Amino acid sequence: MGAAILDLMIGRVDERIRSAVFAWLADQPSDVLSRTALAGFRFGDQRIPLIGPRGIWKPAACELPISITTTLTGPYDDAQDRDTGLIRYAYRGTDPLHADNVGLRRAMHERVPLVYFFAVERGWYLARWPAFVTGDEPTRLRFSVQVDLPALAFDAARDGGAVSEDEGDARRAYVTRSVRQRLHQVAFRERVMKAYAYQCTMCRLRHRELLDAAHITPDTDPEGEPVVSNGLALCKLHHAAFDNFFFAVRPDYTVEVRRSILAESDGPMLVVGLQDIHGKLIELPQRRTDRPDPRRLESRYARFLGAS
Repeated sequence: MGAAILDLMIGRVDERIRSAVFAWLADQPSDVLSRTALAGFRFGDQRIPLIGPRGIWKPAACELPISITTTLTGPYDDAQDRDTGLIRYAYRGTDPLHADNVGLRRAMHERVPLVYFFAVERGWYLARWPAFVTGDEPTRLRFSVQVDLPALAFDAARDGGAVSEDEGDARRAYVTRSVRQRLHQVAFRERVMKAYAYQCTMCRLRHRELLDAAHITPDTDPEGEPVVSNGLALCKLHHAAFDNFFFAVRPDYTVEVRRSILAESDGPMLVVGLQDIHGKLIELPQRRTDRPDPRRLESRYARFLGAS
């Protein structure tokens, strides 16, 4: 069999696998997936792992990398350029000619779509696709990456795994910014939930579907970083009440309910849900570094007094 025909056959298998990966991801009930779930799915008589021990991952059955992954710590973390919205993704090691870097560079030249996995907690990843490598900076040992709309992943796979060079640059920049915002929101939620043992710090409700990660300093504020010490795990009732200054948490972690709410008479939910938490201490994370920042609580408490 001629080398050209063999290469063509291998390329078509790669395209079919890539399309199957996108379809599998689209069928998942959540976009936050465990490493166990990403260990592989069946494609014919093969198991195709979606994630590997390294940041740039190419399954044995594929010709080109299928995914890139960020980690909570280590050399494969990424950053976003504030001006362009591009995701900066580190090389594998320091050799531009390492096989992983060569594979990702080829994916860039051929405009092949990848999956971008963002670690939101140890062993848990938020998946976004299609991701395209749009730039290569050997002197800085990094690539530039943009994310596009999921529907276009299937179009790219159907058309041979490539998109035109000038297609949708402005759209991808916008989508990438939106994706990065979503990534950090999900990561913030997961880390806050874990710190508070997946329960409301006010009422100890444990149903994850009814829990939120509330910001002490709003995320619209320049000081509103998505760090655990700027968060509280709250059920949806207490989150809404907190955002609307029905109550506040003082710097000593004591809950103070607004006087007008304490004076109301409106059924058992008001009593149990809000009036009874007045004067109580919140449930704190075990790690001191995860506990609410007293400076943030003090600033929020001042706003609460003004709103009362």
